[in-house]
Amino acid sequence: MSDNQYLHPAPDQYAVRDAGDAWVEGPDGTKYWGRFGAAGLLAHDTDRGVLLQHRVEWSHHGGTWGVPGGARRTGETAQQAALREAGEEAGVPADAVQIFDEQVLDLGFWSYVTVIARVLHPFEAVRTDAESLELAWVPLTHVERLDLHPGFASAWPELHRRLLAAEA
Repeated sequence: MSDNQYLHPAPDQYAVRDAGDAWVEGPDGTKYWGRFGAAGLLAHDTDRGVLLQHRVEWSHHGGTWGVPGGARRTGETAQQAALREAGEEAGVPADAVQIFDEQVLDLGFWSYVTVIARVLHPFEAVRTDAESLELAWVPLTHVERLDLHPGFASAWPELHRRLLAAEA
């Protein structure tokens, strides 16, 4: 592990940071981003696949693929956080998706919620901040071919099963 793996970019001098924008350290010393947990949006378009984000190198597990997401803000639900983060990082219009499920990883001291949504009308994802190298619609059968964020890689088999069940 590199010394900079836990670095987060310096905030814009005019940006107001939320109390949720902080690291949480687990009992074994592992660090997790988001004082109130974190959430991400797995947007599924039956014609194009799922929207994935290629994470910038300076981010936690940089260079890997996962879903747009991040720290939950004070008082924010996982669904609100996932939609906000997807809008901030990938230009996902909240009215273009319909949430139908979620998968929770709860470590007791920290949690990550993958919010699963179907795309109601197609949209083009756009890099709207510096946290993405690229964004791509990836067919379900191609997701495992990518270098996935370790947390997303662990969650993918169950997420994939849920997406297939929703298509049936």
